[in-house]
Amino acid sequence: MPNRQIALVTGSGKRRVGAHVADALAERGYALAIHYRTSGDEAAAAVERYQRQGVEAIALPADLGDEAAVRELIRATLDRFGRLDVLVNCAATWSSKPLEDVTAADVRQFFDINTLGTFLCTQHAGLAMVKQPEGGSIITVGDWATHRPYLNYAAYFASKGAIPTLTRVMAVELGTRNPAVRVNCILPGPVMLPPDLPEAEKRQAIDATLVKREGRPENIAQAVMFLIDNDFVTGVCIPVDGGRSIYAPDS
Repeated sequence: MPNRQIALVTGSGKRRVGAHVADALAERGYALAIHYRTSGDEAAAAVERYQRQGVEAIALPADLGDEAAVRELIRATLDRFGRLDVLVNCAATWSSKPLEDVTAADVRQFFDINTLGTFLCTQHAGLAMVKQPEGGSIITVGDWATHRPYLNYAAYFASKGAIPTLTRVMAVELGTRNPAVRVNCILPGPVMLPPDLPEAEKRQAIDATLVKREGRPENIAQAVMFLIDNDFVTGVCIPVDGGRSIYAPDS
């Protein structure tokens, strides 16, 4: 097995959760493919920062709802590095809208980015990993609240609700082709909440956890590392939510 391993992290151009996952992988010695859709300047800056640290990295653009673009994303990663050991599907869109205002275009946008993008990346990266004797590890990102949804995120939750099923399906499809390919899922809670989230909504999300604090992106990165390291875990979904999925303070 080569000393240098390769990771592709989607949605890691901006300094959101994906970027912190990429940081953790860089610290482990991975070479990185940084995916972005519109954040080209931020992705280029991240690559420069990694290279100064001695980490080999490239930035690759793709609209993940476009199958040809996803194929090219995986091809470009393989052309540069020769292999792909880890895929972390962090690219996502998230916003609120009352049900009365949700349009078909809204639903399509959420499904294209959150569901179809994750499917296509997992499919094409996974089929590349199947060809490698060492296989690979794929991690998807869902949302704890698809089990107990709250108001004003109907289109978003519908798109994320498919991720656990997608994870299990791909674990079976890829694992039966190469037992060394594993697919797992992380279900985040309130981690790195958007800065423009109203303070009342932020406070409500934090108070609804058992740990009574907002999660850190490092908490997600730690879960990613566990799923990479433990080679006897596949097809599972792990909540990283401060107890939010088991606690109903308003019940």
